Amino acid sequence: MISTALARDLRDAGLVWHPASGDRFQIDRPEFDSDIFTVSDLTIEPHHYPTGTVLGFNGTTEWALDSVAVDDALWLPREDQLRDLLRASFRRLERTDDAYIVAIVVDHVEHRFESVSAPEAYGLAVLALLDRVRA
Repeated sequence: MISTALARDLRDAGLVWHPASGDRFQIDRPEFDSDIFTVSDLTIEPHHYPTGTVLGFNGTTEWALDSVAVDDALWLPREDQLRDLLRASFRRLERTDDAYIVAIVVDHVEHRFESVSAPEAYGLAVLALLDRVRA
């Protein structure tokens, strides 16, 4: 799983989340820092309204939270979702003794992103592509 800090950087760089079953997220408020939720057809469902998307908590009894706006949620993309976002630029994932390296090609130049976890390395590569688009 990617770090909260990288998830925020991805969001701030323009990564848009369209909640789907199986997606993980945090509520982006300090009191929920350690809680990770999963969108599920049975317990947490996205409800789409003209005013925005709301994540509805069905049957939640442990605390008083019926729903949260998707803007107040922080998506924690999975490794496969991050790899899919790289699309044709993705070349390979390498494993060393103590790191993972994601290689992508942009404008015929290879770029490498290293981290202690594969999802984090993929996330760094996606962030670089988003930063490139914004520049």
